[in-house]
Amino acid sequence: MSNQTFKAQLSLRCCGTTAPERTEGPCWQLYVAMTGLVSEWPTFTWPTSAEVPSISAREAALAYLGFLLAEDAEWEWMESTGPECHPHPVRVLLLGAVRVSPHPMRVFLLGADEVAPLEAL
Repeated sequence: MSNQTFKAQLSLRCCGTTAPERTEGPCWQLYVAMTGLVSEWPTFTWPTSAEVPSISAREAALAYLGFLLAEDAEWEWMESTGPECHPHPVRVLLLGAVRVSPHPMRVFLLGADEVAPLEAL
């Protein structure tokens, strides 16, 4: 297994998101912070819902993106306030983070628009 680790972050997009797909309401988005442009980071967006994705749903999303939880990694949670520029009152945001490692059977092409499922490799 690779010793390389990254930080995966989970956040509730209160007004929806425009990337990678537009949503019309709040949705949870998981991304893996890597080198390069933010627009190239592996990202998974759940359908519109304010409900926090379960641990198994987060692990499945990480696997879809080609990552596993790093050894002894645990989800960390913190609260933050949303930006004042949003079209609603400032809210408290919940942010999650965890250390992840590349899946040993996954080939990454940084900057690629799509990542093939593991079954396709």
